[in-house]
Amino acid sequence: MLELRPSCEGCGQALPPNANDAMICSFECTFCKNCALTVLHNVCPNCGGNFQHRPIRPAAMLGKHPASSERHAVGVDELAHAAYLARYRDTPPSDR
Repeated sequence: MLELRPSCEGCGQALPPNANDAMICSFECTFCKNCALTVLHNVCPNCGGNFQHRPIRPAAMLGKHPASSERHAVGVDELAHAAYLARYRDTPPSDR
C-alpha cells in the first residue's frame, strides 16, 4: 500500500492525500509536479526512474489506511542528479 508521503522531497511543499499535484516514482519518492517535471525533468534524483501522478486514496479509506505523516528530507543533491540527467534525460522511462 502506498505511504502517501505528506510533502515534496524537493521543495517541502505540503502534499496531502488528496493533492492533485503529487508525483511519485516506483520507489514512492514523492515530489510536487513542479519539482518532478520542471526541476528534475522527469528523472528521479534517488533512483533515475520517472514520475507518475500519485493516486488519491478515497477519504473513506483514509480512516482505515491513513497517509504517512513522516516527512522525508527536503533537497536534491544537484551533482548526483546531474549525473542521472546526463544518463537518462533523453532515454524514455521504459528503456532506462
